[in-house]
Amino acid sequence: MKATKAAREPKTSTVLTVREIMSSDVLALDPELTLRDAVELLAARHITGAPVVSAGRVVGVISASDILSFEAETPGVPTEGPGESEADETEQSEEEAEWAKETEPPGTYFSEMWSDAGADVAERFDEIKGPEWDVLQEHAVSEAMSRGVRWVAPGTSVAVAAAYMLKHRIHRAVVLDGGKLAGIVTATDVMRAVAEHRI
Repeated sequence: MKATKAAREPKTSTVLTVREIMSSDVLALDPELTLRDAVELLAARHITGAPVVSAGRVVGVISASDILSFEAETPGVPTEGPGESEADETEQSEEEAEWAKETEPPGTYFSEMWSDAGADVAERFDEIKGPEWDVLQEHAVSEAMSRGVRWVAPGTSVAVAAAYMLKHRIHRAVVLDGGKLAGIVTATDVMRAVAEHRI
């Protein structure tokens, strides 16, 4: 686990602790799990992030925004469609032949601007089950997860945990007890505690 600092408790702490509001039934993901499987698991649990655990140790955290950022930055569509070959390229329709004689095809501007855009959109949808067409299926959780684990101890006060999450601009913090995963506390957990007048 990458070294990061945990929240520090002030001399005067509130009664309510992280242990009392955290979720102990935590979905932990394997770093080798595909991003597609991770998305499906997160969606099934109606959550937006989860710790990544390997050999009983928290090695990172994956969130929906991590996955979206990774997908946006990763080219996933090959520049050739399925079954394309040199022979296919030599065949021209009558319409294409006319364009060749008279002027550039209407789509030339766009194809030059996005030369790496890949195959036709209709072909992409036809072949969407193929792994080469699906970025989420091609890549693992370990490639997109955040490795700097932000964590708090179970005995940390909710007020301190909230300040810690605010400071680091995170929506969830892993709860570690003796270095082992004990739960997870989220901004929603804190808001619920406030709404219930527990703090």
